[in-house]
Amino acid sequence: MASQKKPNFLIIVADDMGFSDAGCFGSEIRTPNIDKLASTGLRFTGFHAAAACSPTRAMILTGTDHHIAGLGNLIEWTDFSGQNFPKGSKFTTAPQRGMPGYEGYLNSRVAALPEILQDGGYHTVMSGKWHLGLTKERRPQVRGFDRSLALLPACSNHYDYRPDAEFPKFLEKSVIALHMEDDHYVEDLPEGWYSSNGYGDRMLKYLKEWNDSPDLKEKPFFAYYPFSAPHWPLQAPREYIDHYVGVFDAGPEDLRQQRLKKLIELGMIPKDVIPHPVVADEVQGWDEMTDHQRAMSCRAMEAYAGMVECLDHNIGRVTDYLESIGELDNTFIMFFSDNGAEGAAYEAYPMVSGQLMEHLGKYYNNHIDNIGNKDSFVWYGPRWAQAATAPSRLYKAYTTEGGVRVPCVLRYPPLHKGKEGEITDTFATVMDIAPTLLSLAGIKHPAPQWKDRSVVPMRGLDMTAYLNGSAPTIHDPEEPFGWELCGRAAIRVNNLKAVFIPFPKGVSAWQLYDLSKDPGETNDLAGQMPEKLEELLAHWEKYCEETGVVPLQPELGARFHEAVEAQMKEGEWMEYDYWKPGALKEGSREQFVRQIEKVADPRLAESAGGQPVNVVVGGNQV
Repeated sequence: MASQKKPNFLIIVADDMGFSDAGCFGSEIRTPNIDKLASTGLRFTGFHAAAACSPTRAMILTGTDHHIAGLGNLIEWTDFSGQNFPKGSKFTTAPQRGMPGYEGYLNSRVAALPEILQDGGYHTVMSGKWHLGLTKERRPQVRGFDRSLALLPACSNHYDYRPDAEFPKFLEKSVIALHMEDDHYVEDLPEGWYSSNGYGDRMLKYLKEWNDSPDLKEKPFFAYYPFSAPHWPLQAPREYIDHYVGVFDAGPEDLRQQRLKKLIELGMIPKDVIPHPVVADEVQGWDEMTDHQRAMSCRAMEAYAGMVECLDHNIGRVTDYLESIGELDNTFIMFFSDNGAEGAAYEAYPMVSGQLMEHLGKYYNNHIDNIGNKDSFVWYGPRWAQAATAPSRLYKAYTTEGGVRVPCVLRYPPLHKGKEGEITDTFATVMDIAPTLLSLAGIKHPAPQWKDRSVVPMRGLDMTAYLNGSAPTIHDPEEPFGWELCGRAAIRVNNLKAVFIPFPKGVSAWQLYDLSKDPGETNDLAGQMPEKLEELLAHWEKYCEETGVVPLQPELGARFHEAVEAQMKEGEWMEYDYWKPGALKEGSREQFVRQIEKVADPRLAESAGGQPVNVVVGGNQV
């Protein structure tokens, strides 16, 4: 068929996938479909996201900073009062409550990419994780999607397995696979449901509807395909997990060294790179574990690898279909992760470990032979995560490169002809996606007015001039770029990056790194270059003012004190409607909740007061 006048768009997002977890980024995991896109497209080694999932997703769909768009912090991490933190803890998110930009959903100050494209003549579809509003009024359909199957919360059991139990606070919003399709809650997911396969099924259905309808086919499509894999719990169909039996038996450090060697061979990192040392004091070292504990940990990594391969399979199902109908080369495709690999060791967090581990021991089967099945519930912890983020420092939730630098593949032959298979280290961010798509669609962003409301302009930049070779970079190297999440912060200008990471993972002071010489953030230059650090911190203050950051540490500026002193308004906060009696009109209340009258959020921040517990990562032994 003839090529469409305007391109189609397919934006694919992995959830917590590490920098080197795809084969084309040095992995041993089977990802033939991502690799195929890379072989005929571009790989970015300087692509950046926010440090966690919903902030990144807000940036993807708005082209602006997540503090502006309503996800200044994850709603799950925001404390309602601070009273549930352990005594002596220095961490509280209470100052953010009620502040603009911390609504916990995609707010009205932004025009969402799908609603702009929809208004500009695009057919818009979504299948996967939303995480930008949990109520019916915040559903994807309201923000511009013609068709959508959306997982509303941050995560869930990938098989929709629900033990008959009262959930501990940590699991209240991370077990139930609450979905909406278009304007209604999904009461029963299909028999044999597994998240990645389910999202693949529905995306194919929506694209076939588009292709089979003459009226719809007159429009180009925007397809948003955000997976909830490989986010924990680590679960995958056994046919994928079985591919990795024994592959990781040498342990995370061996894997880390293999990945580093491959990245060097691919030319993705310098030969003389100094990787940041693994930071994992809260869990046992590999040599300290028993043989059984090591085997349990390896089984968790095998399940993780199976999740990544299954995700790749479902990417291939969609791209193969587009190729079969002659639309692949007319579709602008991007694949990337929403943040760095997930390295949290929840079994070592005093505020969740006791109740959580007791619940898992009672209601889940984490026997070594059952890990990865629907009734298992494991994660893999900081050592495996840092094998995937190496040479970078730390992982998800941190504003170091390990938390915000993510793998990215872009394919659109009409734009990058002659560059197929190339690797680029140019700096780019998820905020650049929306401006690029609007540019290719020939649609102007509506700021400052969108229909009946005022909206902010985009902060991201159009990538097309760089992609077609008419510009040397996407961003002006002297343009500052900031990050903040949960009291962790960073500001970057050119290759200099100032980073603030609180105790215990950091030093609770600003550090300075030259990423051109030190991508692992190992050599702190703050003492040697105090003037440069001061320049960056001036940019940091401006970033906070422009985006509305409410810092959670006094060292992060005057806005911390302003927020603490501000009058907090009670009741102005996101409601978890689906936890409330009678909130779901469709279906049985018992399907969605056992007992929750007042929501208390999970506490994912490290406690300054508690002592870490040495429990095997991956096995979650009680």
